[in-house]
Amino acid sequence: MTSTQGSDAPVKANASAEPFSHRLATVADDVERFLVALLDETLRAGEIARPPRLMEAMRHAVLGGGKRLRPFLAIETARMLGGSEEGAMAAGAGVELVHCYSLVHDDLPAMDDDDLRRGKPTVHKAYDEATAILVGDALQTLAFEITADAQWQPDPAIRADLVLGLAKSSGLGGMVGGQLLDLSAEGRFGKVVLDIDDTLRMQAMKTGAILAFSVEAGAIVGHADRGQRAALLRYGQALGQAFQVADDILDREASPEAMGKATGKDKDAGKATLVDRLGLDGARAECDRLVGICEEAVAPWGERAAILREAARFTVARKA
Repeated sequence: MTSTQGSDAPVKANASAEPFSHRLATVADDVERFLVALLDETLRAGEIARPPRLMEAMRHAVLGGGKRLRPFLAIETARMLGGSEEGAMAAGAGVELVHCYSLVHDDLPAMDDDDLRRGKPTVHKAYDEATAILVGDALQTLAFEITADAQWQPDPAIRADLVLGLAKSSGLGGMVGGQLLDLSAEGRFGKVVLDIDDTLRMQAMKTGAILAFSVEAGAIVGHADRGQRAALLRYGQALGQAFQVADDILDREASPEAMGKATGKDKDAGKATLVDRLGLDGARAECDRLVGICEEAVAPWGERAAILREAARFTVARKA
């Protein structure tokens, strides 16, 4: 899975026999190698230069951290459907680069103003704010470059579907719009009081849209039909919501050392969370309900969906 040459080889179908933690780590290693190759110093066709400072800062932002849950979901969904291994890896890497860009920009002083990410200094602390802004810009555009590249996605219809989905989930009606709603909930632009529905909408955009698209990307690469895509979208949306609720719980209970970043800041900043609306016990019950939706959505695939079921359980049980 480390090669950057195109391949239509189907994803191996026996991965569900592996323990989930081992499978997650294996895919994370594969994704890391793929990203290392993308972010080396080699000029690609159409490039004039790769500025060393920008490349170094991009590698700081992307490499050596994270569970790679988003590409994992894309890869394992495609695997379940018998999709292309290289196509799933490239699609997942595109989502991961968008995710990393969002973290770089979220950490900036004008946004969440964080000094630590994944246990190391944030990009604007390790370099400077201007470099961090450009790193985010470069990672976002690289994500779309990879997603649209025929080297990994020979079928133009699949490329178009992936690019459209990535744009919608990460942009105005998805992640970026959700971030604006999150800033609004802090009272930055005037007093705002969010109810449960408002909070769910914001979280579905800010965090859930990209996670749901990770699953959808695997469905696209795996040539899922309309009914299959609808079921997998239900899975992805419930998973995205569960991830955010679990993250809110961790922000209250986990240590900064376990999380690799500051904790408790959401409450201090007055951010809207379901923990505030439901309490910790209510939030945990909501996680369990959402996992049930995930399991029901992938039930038609039987044992082939074992990894996706485990991914839903992992999402709410993780400690960091």
